[in-house]
Amino acid sequence: MSFLSLERLQKTYGDGTIAVRDIELSIESGELVVLLGPSGCGKTTTLRMIAGLERATSGTVRLAGSDITQLSPARRDVGMVFQFYALYPHLTVRENIGFPLRAARAPAAEVQRRVDAVAARMELGPLLASYPRQLSGGDQQKVALARAIVRHPAVYLMDEPLGTLDADQRLEMRELIRAHQLLSRVTTIYVTHDQEEALSLADRVVVMDGGRIRQVGAPGDVYDRPADLFVARFVGSPGMNLIQGEVVRRGTGVAFVSATGAVELELPLGSQASAGSVTLGVRCEHIHEDAAGPIAGRLLMEEYLGNACNVHLETAVGRLVMRTAQSTGYARGSGLRVRLDPSQLSLFDSASGERR
Repeated sequence: MSFLSLERLQKTYGDGTIAVRDIELSIESGELVVLLGPSGCGKTTTLRMIAGLERATSGTVRLAGSDITQLSPARRDVGMVFQFYALYPHLTVRENIGFPLRAARAPAAEVQRRVDAVAARMELGPLLASYPRQLSGGDQQKVALARAIVRHPAVYLMDEPLGTLDADQRLEMRELIRAHQLLSRVTTIYVTHDQEEALSLADRVVVMDGGRIRQVGAPGDVYDRPADLFVARFVGSPGMNLIQGEVVRRGTGVAFVSATGAVELELPLGSQASAGSVTLGVRCEHIHEDAAGPIAGRLLMEEYLGNACNVHLETAVGRLVMRTAQSTGYARGSGLRVRLDPSQLSLFDSASGERR
């Protein structure tokens, strides 16, 4: 039995809006699972139903085998971290961190020991006597995180906890969260719309859209083998390049022919590549410049990223983005030819959008 399970969980608001639609999800003890999706996809509502802050319209939440669907938040043994710090302004850092322990009537010596231990781990020791107004945004979020983890709950629930921080602070906090989770092995559910954050943190990623789960898998599986066109477009920066066309039989093999007829590619996909209308997908790093390549393009622009360069091309099959280790050195409007790595192609049914 899974440590935490959501069984046909649904949330419908009074005006008829369905925020979450029959979610089925099983999470194992010690996992860090990230709910990833655009704003309004239902990820935060799902998290709030696990926490008990939203009442589920139907369905069941089980924790360690017990039905907790109707329990109050205080009885669910969860630690929550929100995007906004929600610190008590009249309490010091030490008092803020220790608040959950004092509320649970833990002995004073135990409170002090655990607060000191968490503060040392998160490098908050010199700030224990300070008040929230005296702290930077990053330090305030560290305090909020420390307050959640000091009590060792059964589950951590984190809702966009790094959303208000700058890039350097986000990276530092991300490392702290993952390091602590690996050390403590507390089951953690983390909500974000940031793909890099999701892929770098998660044991498994749950991609959501329209209140539904689109795909559940390890970060590499979600990135390399998206379940449908939504995941292909949403996951990755930029999203997967998509080319309309059809699969046709060529003797014992199959080939992809673009909708414009400008490109024909042999597909090493065997029987999975049944004939018909498809969308071919390929990641930017699997497009390569090749003077003999089958796709002719015109350079539109280059985006310098420091360790790589995104090269935008206009081609007969539409706009493509190729990632290179450095600038191509070509002027805008220059012509070049590219090839696609045949071992890294994805095919999606044009009607359903699902992966073939």
